[in-house]
Amino acid sequence: MSASEETATPARMTWPTLTGMVVGSMVGAGVYSLPARFGVATGILGSLIAWAIAGAGILMLALVFQNLAIRRPDLDSGVFIYAKAGFGDYAGFNSAIGFWASTIAGNAFYWVFIGATLGTFFDGFGDGDTLLATGLSTAGVWLFHALIARGVRDAAVVNRIVTVFKIVPILVFVVVLLLAFDAGVFADNWTAEVYGDLGSLNEQVRNTMIITTFVFIGVEGASVYSRYAERREDVGRATVLGFLSVLSLFSLVTLASYSVMPQPDIAATRQPSMIGLFEHVVGGWGSTFMSVAVIVSVLGAYLAWTLMAAEVMFVPARNEDMPSFLGRENAHGTPITALVVTSLAVQALLAATLFLTDALNFMLDLSTSLALIPYLLAAAYALKLGLTGEGYDGVPAAERRRETVVAGAATAYTIFLFDAAGLKYVLLCTVILAPAALLYVKARSERGRRLFTPTELALCAAILAGGVTGALGLWTGRIAL
Repeated sequence: MSASEETATPARMTWPTLTGMVVGSMVGAGVYSLPARFGVATGILGSLIAWAIAGAGILMLALVFQNLAIRRPDLDSGVFIYAKAGFGDYAGFNSAIGFWASTIAGNAFYWVFIGATLGTFFDGFGDGDTLLATGLSTAGVWLFHALIARGVRDAAVVNRIVTVFKIVPILVFVVVLLLAFDAGVFADNWTAEVYGDLGSLNEQVRNTMIITTFVFIGVEGASVYSRYAERREDVGRATVLGFLSVLSLFSLVTLASYSVMPQPDIAATRQPSMIGLFEHVVGGWGSTFMSVAVIVSVLGAYLAWTLMAAEVMFVPARNEDMPSFLGRENAHGTPITALVVTSLAVQALLAATLFLTDALNFMLDLSTSLALIPYLLAAAYALKLGLTGEGYDGVPAAERRRETVVAGAATAYTIFLFDAAGLKYVLLCTVILAPAALLYVKARSERGRRLFTPTELALCAAILAGGVTGALGLWTGRIAL
């Protein structure tokens, strides 16, 4: 057996493993921050509407990834490849950079979250943005780097095991809080009007959109690893199954929280807010129990996200869309250069947390905004396929229309999310994308290929203009961090 066969054979993933990647990617720190993030914004009615909108929108995205896996089975390189196939090399490159940068911000958020959790017991960790917290996070970054460097499949198997263990405490939280259900508190929290004005229902729902999107980042996890799937159809199956499981879990966490504590008290709960709510119901031991759960959950999600981040740098390099040095593997078949770059980027953002006003929420919102780039381009490509009929040979017209409607809804939803994120985060995205264009230029130059088409040049100019505007905003203080 050749060396390539020895690495390729064990790397195959079954649908339960792919589903674990989806669930493991989504169930991380975000779920533990849901009670306070919702409590600040809305009551029960607004939360139900928010989950309905987010659930429908993300379901459309999940179905888009499922449909794309079927219509274009030849595209097995993850989310970026859809943007490239639909809108050209430079769009594909920006999709890959957006996804990668989103995982970097998300992983930095995870370490800050762990520090904030430890801050419940040790003052030196503060809100996860102290020197002690950054030092511990640094050690964690490079410990996980060493684990992943041993082999992608080994880390994926560990992720599946960790996913099982981190789901159990969340289920315990939901069951315990529902058993402690207080009808009076629940009734007052229905609109929370008795506690003060939270704004119109529309404003309340809009204020939850970033957090509901953040907790679902990772729904594309099976697509990123589609090249490892035993069967192509398992990609779509794992995506939808993982999403529906996580949606049910997250919405129950929110509703259970409103059943035991008044909305203003939920809003004032220290992050990770699930810890405070659980302690409120069961007593002091609940803080320790849930804190351990937070750390296990976050570390599992960090593992999955780091795997995806390295993969999204490695695959474009192999497809000649990024510099060739990012396509190098080590003896274990791990994309080692991409992994090193990823770990260094997380390290740099952790250093930046020492200077941010609210590192936790900044990393969360930035990660969400960056993730919208590949989501929008993938949805738009699915819409393009439906409108042009590409990939639909022999498919009934009704099925094609249905999938086109789904793609249109997913595209509209992601555009709405950009609006909900606000201009600040759109500009910050371009601040990251603008200098990244140098990698694209290097990759094209290495292969002697044309740098930009006229359309791509216009897109690059728009990104550069946005990047300059964002940088000036940061310099003058008009964009506050």
